[in-house]
Amino acid sequence: MSKLDQILILDPPCDLKFKGPFTGVVTTNLKLKNPSDRRVCFKVKTTAPRRYCVRPNSGVIEAGATVIISVMLQPFDYDPNEKSKHKFMVQTIFAPPNVSDMDSLWKDAKPDDLMDSKLRCVFELPSENDKVNDVEATKAAPVMNSAKADSTASTVSAPGSMDEQDLKKVLEKCKRQQTEINKLAEENRQLKEDGLRMRKVPRSDHMTSNSTSLLGREASTTSLPSLLVVIAAIFIGFFLGKFIL
Repeated sequence: MSKLDQILILDPPCDLKFKGPFTGVVTTNLKLKNPSDRRVCFKVKTTAPRRYCVRPNSGVIEAGATVIISVMLQPFDYDPNEKSKHKFMVQTIFAPPNVSDMDSLWKDAKPDDLMDSKLRCVFELPSENDKVNDVEATKAAPVMNSAKADSTASTVSAPGSMDEQDLKKVLEKCKRQQTEINKLAEENRQLKEDGLRMRKVPRSDHMTSNSTSLLGREASTTSLPSLLVVIAAIFIGFFLGKFIL
């Protein structure tokens, strides 16, 4: 019986590429897709287990589902003249109806039931353009940080210098404003007094004219009875003299 072909679709299908520099952990992703209508168990193996960390390194992929595997290369001293001999293998098997013990499943699996795919590890150093960009970014970062620090320092120092240098100016301005306010208040008070005086003059004239008219009325009222008495006395004297004579 021939060996089964790999049921999973791997992305990338052949090479796992790791891009340096390798002074820190370098991570690349491996995508496993299950296009079948059956559950598939998988296991990821490597020829250099101490150099890599794989998460997850085993599990079950449901029908039609996809799993992302993170392969993390640990830091090391890279020699460009040394070719990488590291390899990975993705081993799979169709999952039975009830999967409880994965270790027993792989231990008891028949070779004819296993499927596998092999991948080669490829190490790449950054290109010259990438190096230039990295160097420029590294140089630009301190300049930007320095500019930020300078702007922060100027922002912090500005209020102190303003307090010391402009305090007298502010006080003088306040004094000038206070003087102007006092002047305006004095002018307002003077205007009020002038208005009161102007109001008093017409009122006194009106009162004088009213008093004169009242006196005239009283004089005319007082002289009218006297005149009537005189006229009455004349008529009485005239009639009495006529009758006596």
